[in-house]
Amino acid sequence: MARGKGPDGAFPSSAIYPAVRRLRAAPTGVGGAGAAVYHGGMRLIGEIDPARPLLVVAVEGEAAHLDGSLPVLLTGMGKVNAAASVASVLAGPVRPASVVNLGTAGALKPGWNGTHEVRGVIQHDLDTGALHSLTGLVWGAPLELRPGTDGPVLATGDLFVSGERARARLAEQADLVDMEGYAVASVALAAGLPVRLVKHVSDEAGEGAARTWLDSLDDCARVLAAWVAEELG
Repeated sequence: MARGKGPDGAFPSSAIYPAVRRLRAAPTGVGGAGAAVYHGGMRLIGEIDPARPLLVVAVEGEAAHLDGSLPVLLTGMGKVNAAASVASVLAGPVRPASVVNLGTAGALKPGWNGTHEVRGVIQHDLDTGALHSLTGLVWGAPLELRPGTDGPVLATGDLFVSGERARARLAEQADLVDMEGYAVASVALAAGLPVRLVKHVSDEAGEGAARTWLDSLDDCARVLAAWVAEELG
């Protein structure tokens, strides 16, 4: 899920609840028309296979064109939902071979479009420096997933970034922005599982990003499904 407006141009996630209501009304789901509609909260579609990856997405709209050949975990939006959902599944008796987080992301810099596998991921709404000065410990350190590659750095936070000030601030640290990637990666790595974050750029994280995300969501889902068929099929 890509990331309504605070002093720096960042929207709290509650501002996109109308978008969620529109998604709930959509007649699509994993496998196409007629599938059950996502209503929030964790939902696992299919059975975990210890020999296959688990696909993790935030909302059903992002999974609308997956063919059902792999299990899909719908987490809901935001870091807490993502972390709780993935942790619950990985604590079960059967664990997947790996975790693959699919979703949309906003571009923080010009030239970023298409589908990308994330090189590293940070939390943009956790003040790691302040916490270190208070405790002497590093909380929420950046995660290197594919060191040495030319993939993007992803910034994750519980804000839907839709303003130039917020975008410019985050662009100093990252290339793309979403709301779940860091949480998914952190839990998977803590469980000792390989993890991949694959993001398709849905908008430019600037003015009008919310509407752009809604308008592009189904096309993004088709592209992500094609990536899964090619890379994991």
